[in-house]
Amino acid sequence: MGGSAGSEDGDAGFQIAPMVDVVFVLLLFFMASAGSQVVERELNISLPSGAGAKSAGPPPTPVIIEISADGVVSMNNRVFDTPASKELPELRAQLKDNIDRFGDKDPVIIRPNENARQERIIDVLNGAAAAGVKNLTFS
Repeated sequence: MGGSAGSEDGDAGFQIAPMVDVVFVLLLFFMASAGSQVVERELNISLPSGAGAKSAGPPPTPVIIEISADGVVSMNNRVFDTPASKELPELRAQLKDNIDRFGDKDPVIIRPNENARQERIIDVLNGAAAAGVKNLTFS
């Protein structure tokens, strides 16, 4: 018969070539996955301890800065500066005043609208940096 493999009765027998192919594919898979392991590195940060929590007083009050889609910046529901103002002098002055009065322990949370321009978010970040904000996060 043309095209039949093996003997006349149809018994092909044990073939080693497909098994070797499977072993090589598995070996290749494990070698590739072993090379992509992530090496963790130590970060030099100091973690807060629970010892000072009892004498620390009330928890810090967050300052929430919201950026609307049209570029209007508001802090704790009070509107600051116009969208045309790139330097945000009123926001900087208020943040500086908060730091002078309460210290820099209060976190500043920036909540940009999903349609807010990136340039406006950078303006707010620059204003916060100029005011001396050290505890800043996005929400």
